[in-house]
Amino acid sequence: MQPTLYEFDVIVVGAGHAGTEAASAAARMGAEVALLTTNLDTVGQMSCNPAIGGVAKGHLVREIDALGGLMGVAIDRTGIQFRMLNCRKGPAMHSPRAQADKKAYQAEIKFLLEQQERLALRQEVVEEILTEGSGPDRRVTGVAVKGGATYRAPSVILTTGTFLQAIMHTGESKIKGGRAGEGTTRGISHCLTQLGFELERFKTGTPPRLNARTIDFSKTEEQPGDDPPAPFSFLSDDFKLDQIPCYITYTNEAVHQLIRDNLHRAPMYSGAIQSNGPRYCPSIEDKVVRFSEKNQHQLFLEPEGRRTLEIYVNGISTSLPRDVQDSFFKLIPGLENAEIMRYGYAVEYDYCPPHQLRSSLETKTIQGLFLAGQINGTTGYEEAGAQGLIAGVNAALSLQHKPPMILRRDEAYIGVLIDDLVTNSVDEPYRMFTSRAEYRLQLRQDNADRRLTPKAQEMGLIPVERWERLQSKLTAIEKATEFVRKNRVEMDPLEKLLRRPDFTWAQACSHFPELETISHEVSQQVEYDTKYSGYISRQATQIERQKRLADKKIPATFDFTAIQQLRTEAREKLSRVQPDTLDQASRVSGITPADIALVMAHLQRGTPTPDANSQKTKATG
Repeated sequence: MQPTLYEFDVIVVGAGHAGTEAASAAARMGAEVALLTTNLDTVGQMSCNPAIGGVAKGHLVREIDALGGLMGVAIDRTGIQFRMLNCRKGPAMHSPRAQADKKAYQAEIKFLLEQQERLALRQEVVEEILTEGSGPDRRVTGVAVKGGATYRAPSVILTTGTFLQAIMHTGESKIKGGRAGEGTTRGISHCLTQLGFELERFKTGTPPRLNARTIDFSKTEEQPGDDPPAPFSFLSDDFKLDQIPCYITYTNEAVHQLIRDNLHRAPMYSGAIQSNGPRYCPSIEDKVVRFSEKNQHQLFLEPEGRRTLEIYVNGISTSLPRDVQDSFFKLIPGLENAEIMRYGYAVEYDYCPPHQLRSSLETKTIQGLFLAGQINGTTGYEEAGAQGLIAGVNAALSLQHKPPMILRRDEAYIGVLIDDLVTNSVDEPYRMFTSRAEYRLQLRQDNADRRLTPKAQEMGLIPVERWERLQSKLTAIEKATEFVRKNRVEMDPLEKLLRRPDFTWAQACSHFPELETISHEVSQQVEYDTKYSGYISRQATQIERQKRLADKKIPATFDFTAIQQLRTEAREKLSRVQPDTLDQASRVSGITPADIALVMAHLQRGTPTPDANSQKTKATG
């Protein structure tokens, strides 16, 4: 009997935050897409914290939304608390964050996918990646699933999260699985290794969850949401909701001593886990060891939804044994009688170091195979969703025989994220920070639609409604900007006054009441554009310089080893990364301006190729 065969344009493996954005993006662009997941009940699941956004992560979500993605719309429909972080700092640092109703968010993502035309959502266990050809001509042809069926497609996107050969650790206990209550995936890791990919292992962790009924909130600090709340999606109007507060408490020296006394039972310290974990979001064990001078650490008690009493304890990720987890909560104010509903644990899993990817997120060795999300060594829903969207777009573009969409570092935080990954790879789970973006004054969360929605329109990623809304907004910004340029307050031009740090839009309205009719969304853009015009102009000059390097393409066949004058370290690193442009080459760790000058000189003289180098070697021999 012949095995069942299904034909699609794009196959996405895994339906977490990367997979859902990838499948949706490819389908919106006209591709016939199969989204395969081991369990339809966990589509879009929040495996760890019940929140979207945060410092720099909020920028990524707004960019995903500006490109027509799912995450912003879903959190606006299911959020229970919204806050804008870093409001005391400049606008480049402002970052939105929202607590989610965890189950409602998951259901909303699944519902959005079910409504998407050209997208088939299937419960399947993928066991093998199918390819044909060899060497540089090798390309993906589909996947084989458990039960004997085959899905064929010229593009496959792997978004397997933390499930590749995953092991969960709680103290001395080890269980195979990438998430509590679920299993692991072994076949894909083996298949990737057989196909010649390098795999490494990372570790991540999650905190315990508590029953709110057993918490004494009178001993904690209440943390309310913003009033009014700011939405994530540029489509959200009249945004109002009944917000649920979070709460803050602290560890103490007694907790720290208990942890120190039991470090020998923690997998990271007993030797049971050898792989690296996230330095920026350490476990409570790491905090106690690395920050021994601190006598307390802040903990956030975050509700997981409107119809559950489960509380996520943000700040106390741990893989200590259950009895230690039981004990240290008894020492924390407000949590002395708290009941643990889910114990914390660490997950160790395979990932594919991202220097093996092009900037399109297509693998360098297999045509049509894309990787997105934690398989690339990142962490966080937002980083995963951003990669998934780009992989989905580029998988669809490859079917149309069009060049990939590659966002530059001056265009988007998404561009910074992907460039960091493919240029310098990772040695710890990657997290986005505002400090990673050198042009962050231009890459604010509030202007993501102005930066990226035109690209989304060009790619066919968004409906007419979103495009028309942006055009109306741009027209309003232009009119308000013209008003600011033409009017004066006594002898001072209004434009000059707005550039002063102490002069606000509200003060402008006190002189010109007609400005009060302008929406906050528009007035904010006009104020920021005016106030920071000098800085933005200087950044634009820097960007133009970088573009000159970016325009200098490096052919895929370029042989860096043929440049004998290059330092050995430079030859090795550039050969490993295979940068697409001189701009990207200049950002490879350890590469100097002198190295770039040598590469540029050889590009101008003619492209060294492996064959040419081989011929030269034979001739001189």
